[in-house]
Amino acid sequence: MSSYYQRPSPESRAELIKARALSLGFSKVGIIPAVSLSTEHERLNEWIARGYHAQMAYMARDPEQRANPRRLFPEARSVVVVALNYYTAAQHAEHTGTGKISRYAWGDDYHEVLGDKLRALLQWIKEQWPEAEGKVCVDIQPMMDKAWAVRAGLGWMGKHTNLITQDFGSWVFLGELLLNLELDYDKQEIADQCGSCTLCIDACPTGAIEEPYLLNSQKCISYETIESRAESIQPEISGRLEGWLYGCDICQDVCPWNHVSVTTDEPRFQPRA
Repeated sequence: MSSYYQRPSPESRAELIKARALSLGFSKVGIIPAVSLSTEHERLNEWIARGYHAQMAYMARDPEQRANPRRLFPEARSVVVVALNYYTAAQHAEHTGTGKISRYAWGDDYHEVLGDKLRALLQWIKEQWPEAEGKVCVDIQPMMDKAWAVRAGLGWMGKHTNLITQDFGSWVFLGELLLNLELDYDKQEIADQCGSCTLCIDACPTGAIEEPYLLNSQKCISYETIESRAESIQPEISGRLEGWLYGCDICQDVCPWNHVSVTTDEPRFQPRA
């Protein structure tokens, strides 16, 4: 009686990896080749040239690396892109004595939550295919998270410049796993479904969304209350904070795709006291 080992095809490996990612709690997953994002790179350069990155000097540091995953992980052949729903049913206290904190910061640090899940996925992949090597990317690494998510078919870029998914709106965290494996790839991107809606642009109290799909960080409440290292908030913004102390969710709160939101299954994203 003879036996032989049949190496899994790229198609079956991709499906197994997706199934495992979903079983680990990720809300959406797509797999695409680790190629350079040339169009997105050009847009990033234009955005930086306008000075819209404000004091975020790291955005202007080697922008090509942000568009080319092989600059970060030379062995990269595939990018596993994941999204994790973080929406909870809790609401802001709507009275003047209480400041508002962006919904993404209500629970545990998402870098740790996503990182734990991606590391668990990478460990599982290595157990299945010993030749596998990879690199986990969660925000801190120079990856264009939203651009990769669009390429992977997880959603589309909204006019507020956040990724919008059909299933969870824009209440998702994004991450990537770079792998040295050749896999079967998702080829279908989701068409822009913002249509003629301009609610996010109209609702921004500081006019940070200067035109559809173009955000000026220098006018953004989230930038001013999180990223800016200035000693004080700009006068033209300080009078328009509308109670926001850390971050801002206005453009997401008014988005029609977020009006019927699915509550996250991840308990670590529930609001802390």
